[in-house]
Amino acid sequence: MDRIFNGSDLNQKTIFDHPSGLFVLFFTEMWERFSYYGMRAILVLFLTSSIMNEGWAWEREDALILYGWYTGLVYFTPLIGGVVADKYLGYRNATVLGALIMALGHGSLALEGIEQNFFYLGLALLIIGNGLFKPNISSIVGQLYKDNDPRKDGAYTIFYMGINAGAFLGILLCGYLGENIGWHWGFGLAGIFMFFGMLQFYFAQSIFGYVGLKPEKKDEKSSVIKTNKKITSIEWDRIHVILVFSAATIFFWWAFEQAGGSMTIFANDYTERNLTGESSLIFKTVNTIITIIPMIIITYVLIRLFKNIFQKYMLSNIFLGTSFVIIWAIVLFMLGFIPQNLIEYYTSNPKNHWAVPVYEKSYYFEFFKNYVPFELNANSVSDTEIPASWFSVLNSLFIILLAPVFSKIWASKYNPSGPIKFSIGLILLGLGFAFLSYGSMSIPFGAKTASVSIFWLVFAYLFHTLGELCVSPVGLSYVSKLAPVRLIGLMFGFWLLSSFFANLLGGFTGSFIDKVSASSGLSGFFLIFTIIPIVAGIIMFLLDGFLKKKMHGIK
Repeated sequence: MDRIFNGSDLNQKTIFDHPSGLFVLFFTEMWERFSYYGMRAILVLFLTSSIMNEGWAWEREDALILYGWYTGLVYFTPLIGGVVADKYLGYRNATVLGALIMALGHGSLALEGIEQNFFYLGLALLIIGNGLFKPNISSIVGQLYKDNDPRKDGAYTIFYMGINAGAFLGILLCGYLGENIGWHWGFGLAGIFMFFGMLQFYFAQSIFGYVGLKPEKKDEKSSVIKTNKKITSIEWDRIHVILVFSAATIFFWWAFEQAGGSMTIFANDYTERNLTGESSLIFKTVNTIITIIPMIIITYVLIRLFKNIFQKYMLSNIFLGTSFVIIWAIVLFMLGFIPQNLIEYYTSNPKNHWAVPVYEKSYYFEFFKNYVPFELNANSVSDTEIPASWFSVLNSLFIILLAPVFSKIWASKYNPSGPIKFSIGLILLGLGFAFLSYGSMSIPFGAKTASVSIFWLVFAYLFHTLGELCVSPVGLSYVSKLAPVRLIGLMFGFWLLSSFFANLLGGFTGSFIDKVSASSGLSGFFLIFTIIPIVAGIIMFLLDGFLKKKMHGIK
């Protein structure tokens, strides 16, 4: 059989002109990112919430420093995890073990109400598990394709859609449960879907054939073979390009990761999130649409995968299908399509356990009036307070909508070089913070609260997303193409190590929000994140010709 892709015979079946195995990785990464971003969305909010709201009542500065250490360390351990996979475990075993450890970590976080040390144990397990999981699942993506396959860039963009589909759902649902029901519910939900992601990957991993196995079991005829050859001068040049790209991403993620820190504080304390009348109606309409449509799209991808591999990997697909049934139920409950007092109905009286609840007609009238945007009389719509964590959803939503557009551009004659993509991404990121800086000009110096328009955040997230699509999936693809095959896990580790420095520095920089605000205002604080990425973007533009020579023909 003439194989177009690496992996098993079944992996030759395609979805959107890509191998089926890519979409096994798509859903595994989706649930892992669901757990990571879902937990990250509520971390700072939980730490800074009052004791009365079941939080820990930390100062902003302390919460942002812990946030920086956590988000930094989850990108430090992949350097070790890449070496462990390259030398000992193989990419697939490392991915499974990492996923299991992270599931245990989220479970430990959910127990923080019993004992505070469970919270710190949970963070430690998440950091360790991510180190094994993150670099190695990304390595498998690139190795599914033959050398110089032009579809590889598109594959990483699709994979990146999986990342952001999980982030979208995680932020939306873990944020909803955490802010409205209880923080431990949000932490616990993240762990449940991390566990589902691990199981669906574990029971379908043979679709990858020899890709990702332990080094000594790799097929000698495969294009993913490992050797003991010394690094050549051309390979060194390409490694140097990876290091330059990694340095550029430090500036990018240093600013971008304010989303879970200072931008979350801005959303919580400085924006007008209480909506009434027509504004409430518009938000409920938009929220319903942006939740349901991505769920339908992701479910369609799931069905396509089922058609290709269900007979061979039934157990994996059962776990995956079950997770989608649960997620649809939670989505419909959050939007109000499932009665909000259903849980209370079943738990308040043992006789109700096997009963079907009956609601008066008036209940459904109120439901449609308050939750479904069919009632156009804005005066009859209930008021809405937008959860602070909700704004982080915008980044993932924009990626889901725009990633296919960028994938098409990268496959067309208008595809710019790697350094130019990085340059564009950094400049767009800086422009996003320019909106926040301008929107904050009316806030008095040192103010702890304000009520500026939420649209400054919306514009910021849009430009940040445009920048991210020029940097992150493109960077993953270039690491895969430029790194020597025998060092690919290590190179992905170094790539992610740049995010360690970026997140750590971002957390410490964000912790100065109150001090900078007191002296220069919030506008001055966000101006810092405007200027530095734009300057870095200009430098990458100037390095374009030099770096292209160092790539030696890799495009």
